[in-house]
This record gives sequence, C-alpha cells and structure tokens, in this order.
Amino acid sequence: MRHARGYRRLNRTHEHRKALFANMAGSLIEHEQIKTTLPKAKELRPIIEKLITLAKRGDLHARRQAASQLKQDMHVARLFEILGPRYKERQGGYVRILKAGFRYGDMAPMAIIEFVDRDPAAKGAADKARTEAEEMAES
Repeated sequence: MRHARGYRRLNRTHEHRKALFANMAGSLIEHEQIKTTLPKAKELRPIIEKLITLAKRGDLHARRQAASQLKQDMHVARLFEILGPRYKERQGGYVRILKAGFRYGDMAPMAIIEFVDRDPAAKGAADKARTEAEEMAES
C-alpha cells in the first residue's frame, strides 16, 4: 500500500532533492521553458506554482519566502518583477507539461515544462547576452 507517500523521492536524499528543485525552478524562471524527465517535471509543477503565487502577493515576506527556496537573487527578482505581474489575474495553472518522447540513452520519459503565457525570447537570452559581452570585451 502506498499510504502517506505524497511525493516522488527520485532516488535522492532530501537535501539533494531540495537543491535539484531549487536549480530547476531557477532555470524555469530564467528560461521560461526547460526539458527534463517526466517525473521531475510533475514534481516541479507544485513548487513553481507556489512560487508564482508568492510573486503575485509581492510583499516583503513573500519575497523572503521565495528567496529561501531559490538559490540566486536574479531569479527572485525576475519572479517578482516579470512573472508575478504577468499572472496577476490568473487563478492558477501557470505552467504546462508537454510529453516529449523518450531519452535515447535510457528510454526515460522526457517532458517539456513551460509557462502558459511564456515569452519565447526569454529562452537563452542570458546566454546570448553573455556571449555578446565576451565578444565586446575581446575586441
């Protein structure tokens, strides 16, 4: 029987799982779309939904609660400045999970998790800006 098994453990310790979801949530906030395995995407959804709800509140306590779950301040800032106001009128359901076939190496089911009204230009924007800055520094 599977009583009192509220989440997937993903063969990781509690600390490893916490760090994994902090990193994945930060990547999703930064790029607005990431590709991962289906079980990880399904476990990430409630975490990111709660973070968006905190961003919709927008007060100092909510910002500190979000900062305790995310690793980088830039992700907290993006969450509260861009994503919170974007979903202010939406009553939940901020992300969608799309199945994306199976991984070649181990046949793990893959999925794409993305924000519902995502900005397509956000994916890879930080990497493009970083490479442009490096090119400007070289010349």
